[in-house]
Amino acid sequence: MTERAVRPRRSFIFAPGNKPEMFPKALKVGADIMCVDLEDAIAPQHKAEARTTTLGWFAQAELDGEVEAMVRINPPRTPDGMRDIDAILSSPKAPPALMLPKVKTPGEITALAELFDEFKIAARLHVIIETNEALEAAWDIARVSDRIDALFFGGVDMAADLRCRNSWAALQYTRSRVVHAAAGAGVDVIDVPYLDLNDMDGMRAEAEAAAELGFSGKGSIHPKQVPVLNAVFTPSEAEVAYAQKIIFAFEQADSGLVVVDGKLMEKPVLRSMYRVLARAGQASN
Repeated sequence: MTERAVRPRRSFIFAPGNKPEMFPKALKVGADIMCVDLEDAIAPQHKAEARTTTLGWFAQAELDGEVEAMVRINPPRTPDGMRDIDAILSSPKAPPALMLPKVKTPGEITALAELFDEFKIAARLHVIIETNEALEAAWDIARVSDRIDALFFGGVDMAADLRCRNSWAALQYTRSRVVHAAAGAGVDVIDVPYLDLNDMDGMRAEAEAAAELGFSGKGSIHPKQVPVLNAVFTPSEAEVAYAQKIIFAFEQADSGLVVVDGKLMEKPVLRSMYRVLARAGQASN
C-alpha cells in the first residue's frame, strides 16, 4: 500500500447538491471535510439538476485544500450512481474526492478505481460502511485501493440492515469492526453524525466514546456541532508534547527502536504520532 497523506479529519458537514449557494458557506463552518450530497439529501426528481449543479461548481471552484471538499455520489451500482460517474468522467475538472455510499464489495471500488485510472481522474475515495455485506468485507474493502483515504461508518443504514436499534450499545461491535478495518489499511475512520441537535451533551459523550474506540472524527448535521467535534478529536497539549517527544527520539536514533520514559517503542508507532500532530493541526510527514 502507498503511504497516504496524514491530515485532520475531525469533523465533516454535508451540503445538498441542489443548493450551490450553501457550498461556500459549508466550507467556512470550521469542519475539516465538506461533502456535497447527491444521495440522501436529493429527491429522485432533482438528482439530474443536482448532479449538473454540483459538478459545474467543482469544475470552476478554486479550492485551496484547507478544507477537504468532496461529493457523495449515489451508490455506484445504481442507475443514478452510474449517471454520476458518467458525468464525472466527462467533467472538465472532477471533484478532488468522492464519498461512496451503500458499498457492498471490494469489487465495486476496484471497478471505479480502474475506470478513473483509465480516464486519468485523480479523485480520492472515501467509503461508507453501512451495509451488512460491507461490514463482512470491511477489511478487504479498506485495503483494495490506494485511492481510499478513509472509511465512514453509516450507523442509520447499518442499524436498519442489521435489524437492531440505532444506539451506541447495539452498534458498538459494528463500529469496532470498521475501526479494525481502517487501522489495518492505515486510513482514517469517521463516525456517523449524532442526529439530536438539542442534545449537545449526548453528542459530546458519543464523540468521546468514538475517539476512545479509535475513530478519527465524527460527522455533523449542523454547524453548531462542529466546534464540539473539533475539540473532542483535537489532541490535548500533553498528547501533542508526547508525540513530539517520540518523533524526536526516532529522529535522533540510528535504529527502529527507542526507549521513551522507560517504554520501548518500535518505529511503526510513528504513524500514530504523526496522526496526533495532524489532528492537532500541525505539519507532519
